[in-house]
Amino acid sequence: MRAADDRQEVSGGSLSEEIAVRRWENGRLRGATTSVVREARVRLHVNGVEWLSLLATPRELDMLAIGFLAAEGVIRAAEDARRVVVCPSGTCVEVWLWDAAATRPSGLTLTSGCGGGITFADLSAEQQPMTADARATARQLGRLMFQLQERERTRGLHTAALCDSERLLVVAEDVGRHNTLDKLLGRCLTEGIATEGRILLTTGRVSAEMLNKAMRMKTPIVASRSSPTTLSVALAEAWNVTLVGYVRRDSLNVYTAQARVLDDAEEVGINA
Repeated sequence: MRAADDRQEVSGGSLSEEIAVRRWENGRLRGATTSVVREARVRLHVNGVEWLSLLATPRELDMLAIGFLAAEGVIRAAEDARRVVVCPSGTCVEVWLWDAAATRPSGLTLTSGCGGGITFADLSAEQQPMTADARATARQLGRLMFQLQERERTRGLHTAALCDSERLLVVAEDVGRHNTLDKLLGRCLTEGIATEGRILLTTGRVSAEMLNKAMRMKTPIVASRSSPTTLSVALAEAWNVTLVGYVRRDSLNVYTAQARVLDDAEEVGINA
């Protein structure tokens, strides 16, 4: 499925670059090189107007733009974008919507995301509880998180994945944990991959805007290698989202909607 009639797909660009350093080891200083994660200020223009700037890893910026606009409720499908162009420098993305009258939402919020995330969503507003369902055992979630960590190739990046109970379906990496979810959503919308009823994994802290993105994706289980925040726990409770933290191969914490995480005696499958 193509996301638009006129689309420039840009997926390249390395996640890191080599930097010369002076390394101290075994009592001696010597010259060396090390890999450093790439980060850039990326401007998002919609219908020719600059809406905002994001700090992101300058890779798959077309997916980031589509996912961000979908997560914010500006678009509902990838086809709502008539044209997406990433500038050659990788510092701006131009999105042209079929809706030429679309305007920048009000109520901009700087979130707790790495580098300062951005959302237009009213996180205090009531939402209908999650109706999509999924099941997984604690052991299955531990195995999935181990698979995700095995995929990490560059230190300093966050990684997220859309999963069923057995395997990783789509993986995204970025210096910002919130950006990884937007890239996931953008790719799923572009490639026609269903997100409803799946499991959302992240290596980063789960904060309120992360929960809001999960609601947009209709993923009833959100599992992190790290911790949730108090606001994300409260929202997950109100929205009937199963929030899981500190996932390891032999341990995890289930904070809300605990019935979706089963004892290991029950191996289950999820709409693969």
